[in-house]
Amino acid sequence: MITPTRLAGAFIVELEKREDERGFFARTFSREVFAERGLWADPIEESVAYNHRGGTVRGMHFQFPPFAESKYVRCSRGSLLDVVIDLRPESTTYLAHVAVEPSDASGRGLYCPPRFAHGYQTLTDATEVSYVMAHPYAPDAQGGLPYDDPRLGIDWPLPVSLISERDRAHPPLAQVEVELRRRMGLEDPPA
Repeated sequence: MITPTRLAGAFIVELEKREDERGFFARTFSREVFAERGLWADPIEESVAYNHRGGTVRGMHFQFPPFAESKYVRCSRGSLLDVVIDLRPESTTYLAHVAVEPSDASGRGLYCPPRFAHGYQTLTDATEVSYVMAHPYAPDAQGGLPYDDPRLGIDWPLPVSLISERDRAHPPLAQVEVELRRRMGLEDPPA
């Protein structure tokens, strides 16, 4: 089941589990179902991230157009708080975010459209996250925002136990917003 969030283009993806005494079986991706909802349906890359400790933060990552990524993120082991931020300058929800709690038990996932930032915090040790992307990784087009930028207002549930130096070094939104808005599609940002 695919449910829209308050951010146009971002969706929560629920597994339709078929359960019995062995456990369950569920399809995690369907080209037909995604295409019916107007989502990309031809994955190009799949990646996995393993996180040793609860409290680990990865994000807030994005790619600039024309390499803006769409991705479908699931938690295959453990649990996390998964967050997407709308970076579309023309959107009425610009800089708003949605947070969901995928886990291995729920099977819930999050679809992140292009021109959104994505990141998460692990809520348990030994958390594994899978990503299916519709666009290839383009290192020269990557960007990021601080996970704790007050303008983003993300309420992380745990103290941060680990974060990469790269993610810690993202400049604050106040320093990069004019360039962010320009590169994400708005030619002349308001003063």
